[in-house]
Amino acid sequence: MIEYLRIENLALLERAEIDFTEGFTAVTGETGAGKSVLLGALAMLSGARCGKEAVGGHSDTCRVEAVLRFKDTSKIDRLLESAGLPPCEDGTLLISRVVGISKPSRAFVNSSPAPLSFLSKLGGYWIDFHGPGEPQKLFSRKNQLEMLDTFAGDSQLLEEYMRIYSERRRTLLNIESLSQTKSLGEDEIEFLRSRIAAIDAVNPTEESIAELEEKSKLAEAASDIVEKSSAVAEAIDGDGGILEKLAAASKFASEISRFSVAAESLSERLRGVGLELADISSEYANLARSSNMDESQIETVRRKMTDWLGLCRKFGNSGESVLSARREMAAKIENQSDVRATMEKLRRRADELLESLAPIADKILKAREKAAKKLAERASKTLLGLGFKNARFGISISAEPEPSPDCGSSCEFMFMANPGQPLLPLAKIASSGELARVMLALKTTLADADATPLLVFDEVDANVGGEIGAEVGKRLAELSKSHQVFCVTHLPQVAACANGHFLVEKSQTKTSTSVSIARIDGDKKRRVSELARMLGDRNSESAVAHAQKLLDKKF
Repeated sequence: MIEYLRIENLALLERAEIDFTEGFTAVTGETGAGKSVLLGALAMLSGARCGKEAVGGHSDTCRVEAVLRFKDTSKIDRLLESAGLPPCEDGTLLISRVVGISKPSRAFVNSSPAPLSFLSKLGGYWIDFHGPGEPQKLFSRKNQLEMLDTFAGDSQLLEEYMRIYSERRRTLLNIESLSQTKSLGEDEIEFLRSRIAAIDAVNPTEESIAELEEKSKLAEAASDIVEKSSAVAEAIDGDGGILEKLAAASKFASEISRFSVAAESLSERLRGVGLELADISSEYANLARSSNMDESQIETVRRKMTDWLGLCRKFGNSGESVLSARREMAAKIENQSDVRATMEKLRRRADELLESLAPIADKILKAREKAAKKLAERASKTLLGLGFKNARFGISISAEPEPSPDCGSSCEFMFMANPGQPLLPLAKIASSGELARVMLALKTTLADADATPLLVFDEVDANVGGEIGAEVGKRLAELSKSHQVFCVTHLPQVAACANGHFLVEKSQTKTSTSVSIARIDGDKKRRVSELARMLGDRNSESAVAHAQKLLDKKF
């Protein structure tokens, strides 16, 4: 849910800081008061296009910031990780967007810069708008199918189908690619083999290249290492060296220790130094022996290093890129040796995958048919309470003859607003007001399955009266049990059902116009006044009484 929203210099709104609660929040105000400013701010944060005209007259930039909180951020964190953005902390997501008159628009997620396009991807995880134009989504058969599958809840079957479908599609593409494979001549094949042999000679694994680079460094400095290591060993353990002198010192120290407890400790330390130096001398002597490479060994290492650097210039500056090139060349040779056999193998695999798809598609079809019946029944029942006394909602399911990204079947939402009419595609018969209520009915029915936490409704109560408006309000309140719900409304019956209430007001002088947003659900007198205004006259005793009754009924 969204917990906090800050708006600066958006259109006519200079500044607003808003704390939100769970449940159903209504936004009201006179026509033209600027209620769309709040929705515009949310749209900006969800990646909607925003031009310079959104910037108000108080500065040259507009800023919108939000704090969102989730019980589980695992899906959002995976999306953030894919974009190289920091994860959520303590279930909190921070989003901000800045639009300037003279500077490009900028976006930030968890305080890190993010591409504007990413906000749209992220928006799908936290907000869903339903307003003028938005119910048109119901016309999309793709969106209809997604709604049905959400209700059916058979994601594992769908995932299994798409896994097999994707593999079959890749297999068919490979067959097509092989059918267009150019035949290679013997000289070309021999050339590829020689390059493969050159790569194999180097064996460019991570471990072998690291070893080669170490040997190369050693080969270039071998004589110097031998000379200086031997000198160190000689200085320590040679005639007149440190150990010889230390032995004499140890003798004196041992004699002194007979007369002094403190000297005994010093003598032991001196003997320890002697042992350590002897060990160091031995290690340097071993280093000199191991580093003593003859010219043939040095030349072998140099040649192998030269070969490796040549491979890097041809195929990329890493062992993996070189090995990848080797695999490609080997595949070309293999394909040339038996293209027909490879194609036949791929065709058999494609047939096997097609055969595997059929029973899964059938299960999906049956699951969709079962879910369609339940969804249609529940949506039809909900529509009755939204003013459609004789309406029917249906879902037509069709099996597809060929495998498809829709998992073998499709659907189409059907609607009948009046008796005596047949069920027809929703797009052909529904008005905008009807669509908004159909969307509300579906959202209510899908509430438990729909994971989007914030639902925003704009003018969902358009073209309905007070009685139906009250029912719309009840449905929104019901929906708010599982979602955070915002609704811009002109109906007091809807606003009275909300547990949160924001009032948007416009103030004008001869020289300026401004918009303010105030929370009024904690001020019952002010809220009653606003509901009375919506009823027709805040100064009317009957309107005030009616407004009071609406609130009392709600509580």
